[in-house]
Amino acid sequence: MSADLFISYAWTTPEHREWVRLLAAHMKAIGYDVLVDAGVDYGDDLNGFMRSATDCRHVLLVVDENYVDRADTLPDSGVGIENEWFSTVHERKPATWLSVLFKDNPDYRLPAWLVSHNPKGHSFSSDVAHSDFPGSGQVEELWRWIEDLPANRAHAVTAATLRERARHLEVIDGQRDPNSWSNPALEGELSFEYEKSPGSAFSLGYGDLGFMFQVSGHGGSSVYVLKDPIHAVGVNRSSGSSHAELAAQLTPGRYVVAKVGDQVILQNTQGALCLVDLLEVQLEVTAPTFVPASVRFQYRILVNS
Repeated sequence: MSADLFISYAWTTPEHREWVRLLAAHMKAIGYDVLVDAGVDYGDDLNGFMRSATDCRHVLLVVDENYVDRADTLPDSGVGIENEWFSTVHERKPATWLSVLFKDNPDYRLPAWLVSHNPKGHSFSSDVAHSDFPGSGQVEELWRWIEDLPANRAHAVTAATLRERARHLEVIDGQRDPNSWSNPALEGELSFEYEKSPGSAFSLGYGDLGFMFQVSGHGGSSVYVLKDPIHAVGVNRSSGSSHAELAAQLTPGRYVVAKVGDQVILQNTQGALCLVDLLEVQLEVTAPTFVPASVRFQYRILVNS
């Protein structure tokens, strides 16, 4: 598989080489596969190396003044050889394939073959007198070029897209809010898309008569009901409805498996009881149309339990 980015540069000074290697390391750190020419012996499999370079998704020329001079006047140098290959394949590549990073090049000089192509340029020039140095803004410009995004961020995203993003953010924020998954009433019927709720839990009642109904998927018509956020759970298998009869069916385990038609018993940390009748179970469906996992249930908190 070809690399994301090939960086071509002249070995102008040790400091310049170090700067380019740090740039390559930064691009690798943000996740790109980067190919650089440092350490390449141009007498060894040159054709293979240049094919790897020109097959990269993008090519970046770090153009200082020495780079231009070597590209134009020293065809047998590393820079000269690379530019010969670039000029040969350039016409067959997308317009955004090759870009130029100007460094120590105040006049923005380009190799002669490239002038008429007017490539995308990135200025990494420093102005020491004004304490102006390249930084994260210039690196983001490189990222936007590699990803074929508009350079002008102010016009990169339409207002409609921004509104749609804001809507999605608000929906997710609402789902993360526990208040979106609560009903303080003592009884009611609810439909609960439990995988969207924090902890897959729904708050029922309030205060000493408060319960957390926490579920997870089990089978086609059943779910796990967990005791972790409360104290105990059970399934009502008797016809009795007294506190003692219901409490006797609570289990010491972490959960019970409840199917459609079952009545689940919840006990909170205050010892109060809540009865939950499981009316419907919907497992998650991913195709052909996504349907979220959900349960529909009725509940009744026993005030005098």
